[in-house]
Amino acid sequence: MPLNIITFFIFYNLILFSVLGFGFFVSKIFFGNTLKKNLGFAGLFGLFFLLIYSYYSHLFIPHGYIHNVIILLIGLFLFIYFIKDFDFLSFKILLIIFLFLFLILLLFKTHDDFHYYHFPYSYYITQHSLLIGIGQFNHGFRTPSSIFYLNSLFYLPFAKYYLFYVPTLLIMGFSNQILILRFSEYFKNKKIDFIFFLSFCFFIFINIFFYRLQEHGTDRSAQILILILFLQLLTFLNFGKDAKSNLIQMIVILGLIISLKAFYILYLIVPLVIFWILYKEKKLYLLKDVIKNKIFYFFLSLIIVVIITNFLNTSCLIYPINFLCFENFDWSLGSNEINRMNQHYNLWSKAGHTPNYKVDNPEIYLQDFNWVYNWINNYFFNKVSDLILGLLFTSLLLILFFKQKKVKKISYNKNYNFLIIIIFLLLIEWFVNHPALRYGGYALFAILFFMPTSIILAKFRNNFDQIYKKISILFCIVVVVFLTRNYIRINEEYNNYNYSPLDKPIYKVDERHFRIEKIFSELIDNFEKCELSYDSCNFEKSLRVKKILKSRYIFVVNND
Repeated sequence: MPLNIITFFIFYNLILFSVLGFGFFVSKIFFGNTLKKNLGFAGLFGLFFLLIYSYYSHLFIPHGYIHNVIILLIGLFLFIYFIKDFDFLSFKILLIIFLFLFLILLLFKTHDDFHYYHFPYSYYITQHSLLIGIGQFNHGFRTPSSIFYLNSLFYLPFAKYYLFYVPTLLIMGFSNQILILRFSEYFKNKKIDFIFFLSFCFFIFINIFFYRLQEHGTDRSAQILILILFLQLLTFLNFGKDAKSNLIQMIVILGLIISLKAFYILYLIVPLVIFWILYKEKKLYLLKDVIKNKIFYFFLSLIIVVIITNFLNTSCLIYPINFLCFENFDWSLGSNEINRMNQHYNLWSKAGHTPNYKVDNPEIYLQDFNWVYNWINNYFFNKVSDLILGLLFTSLLLILFFKQKKVKKISYNKNYNFLIIIIFLLLIEWFVNHPALRYGGYALFAILFFMPTSIILAKFRNNFDQIYKKISILFCIVVVVFLTRNYIRINEEYNNYNYSPLDKPIYKVDERHFRIEKIFSELIDNFEKCELSYDSCNFEKSLRVKKILKSRYIFVVNND
């Protein structure tokens, strides 16, 4: 079966339905219903479950074709079983969202890190069960992401590894569904407040600023989820009838965020603030109810397996934090290497190291904010400044579009101030330690600009019909801009790379993508030859591998 645009689209939809099937199943267990109207959250629940399964199963087995087909079929069976519970209007909206998003899955040129470690790590999971010490071969293998583990489950016959971008797209699609459902529910109930406008602002931001899938990597998916988490927090703090459900949904979102990148463990500050607010409001019973829910233990199990995977890759609980690393294991990286890479990440995020440039004295550069001047010249201008100008332009445009001479007072929950404090603390931490937009900056700046903008919009005395008309116009503009920009992108790839998505809708893969897998296979094959016949092996290469269990190896590069 050739992988043309039709078969590619079929695989795409089968994966979508399978993930939804798992989501319906999991939500049935945790909620007692299938979230039939909120299919976006059902999808995130499905990804959450598959992610936990993927991490734990990879400890023992590779995610090959047979394994993944079985998982896909189980999800499809669950989808068919629960189809009677669908809200078909919500399902139609979801299908339309993913029909539009399919356009961004059609790409030829991937992002710079994809061939370096995103693809190699995802492919490694499909070929081997967990190999201890792989962090010694590529520093990208020291920072695994849940995206890679989800990618591995979509390694399927015929489609092979060309669906490795689908999990990123699923996160974007389910998040769009959550946002659209949120402001459509507000319309239905004729309740227009600043959370309604904030939801719409985030919808604009995600689809205009993040329209290129190949730029997402692992970071933008996390930042999309951070925006959804922030909205859930705002809704939760109103302590409505769905407060418990909101808490459970936040646990799922937080688990996904933390698993996408190790440094997002900083967002565990959110549960601490929630605890304080519940204590202050004398509503700790909500927290007790959630702790008794199975989803809380699933969340803990995800955090545990992520830490275990980091440890078995690098001997660090969280890499590259030196005091959380251990040096007395065969696969340990050593404090010198960890410190070197810690400095590398710092330089990279603070404009001291680029593909074409590196400062002469890294230690001095990173001390006492010496890096700020260079960062402002080479990164703030024009990356951060462009984002700020884009957010400012969007905010002013919305204010002018909804502006009315008459204004009204709006209710403001004082607990929201705690969230504002969180945003400022995270923004300060971002600036001090990793001031690159990809490392959490996009979401923080979006919240910082759009929250006051939404409060201003809510104060204008637009009647319901005016708001509905204006939102409908803006919604159509966002969709047209999204489709136009992706059409232009595909046309550019067609002209530059002779990319023809109708005939071959896949991204470019070459030998660079398989270089790490080649090293692994050669080392393991050589070691097994040494076990059979001493004369037939390369002894120096065999020293780099230790077999500890059946189909389980430790890589020891420093012995070579």
